[in-house]
Amino acid sequence: MTRPVVAVVGFPGSNGDHDALHSLAEDVGVDARLVDYRQTSLAGVDAVVLPGGFSYGDSLRAGAIARFAPIMAAVRDFADEGGPILGICNGFQILTEAHLLPGALLRNKTLKFHCHLTHVRVEHATDFWTADCNPGEVLTLPVAHGEGQYFVDADTLGELEAHGQIALRYAERDGTLSDEANHNGSTAAIAGVANRGGNVLGLMPHPERATSPLVGATDGLKILGTLQELSAGLQTRAS
Repeated sequence: MTRPVVAVVGFPGSNGDHDALHSLAEDVGVDARLVDYRQTSLAGVDAVVLPGGFSYGDSLRAGAIARFAPIMAAVRDFADEGGPILGICNGFQILTEAHLLPGALLRNKTLKFHCHLTHVRVEHATDFWTADCNPGEVLTLPVAHGEGQYFVDADTLGELEAHGQIALRYAERDGTLSDEANHNGSTAAIAGVANRGGNVLGLMPHPERATSPLVGATDGLKILGTLQELSAGLQTRAS
């Protein structure tokens, strides 16, 4: 069976690119390729991952400089064509800075760097990346961020709710919402948000660091595993 080609974009300062490459190739089973930020084409690519890290040292704001990288024009075109794009942590920050997703990521309300396992509740399973999940399902994923507080104004929040764009919320293990579970103080406890087309998802937790029992968690496969479903479409086109 033809394996989907997944581009993992590496920016100066990225530190989650090789985590993503290993997870996608070894645990998910797709053809994962590192794409340099200076490239200008995504030809032959079936999905794109913008990984975590500190692109450009988080200068100005996290993701603020990366949005101007040469590859981002191709990423924007890929999104407009309906291609699946996943922004993880710093990748989420880049997507908001590039206006491919609404909102902004601010300093954690604790003003401290967070690095721990967290629970997120699946709100909607209608977009590409949450298609293997059930609404209300709770996933356990690691976080590692200092600027993870997702912010939108009241009007934008209403639009996100109305169009089913809130993909994940921070929650307790049993799925209930609480201030304690919303560690970084995100608006409405939002941990992940999609565009209206459902093909672009940004989330602060790291699914690529939860795809093997060897690292103590496998819930990341519930998100990244949807890439395997691209194989059927590729096989159909090839036949």
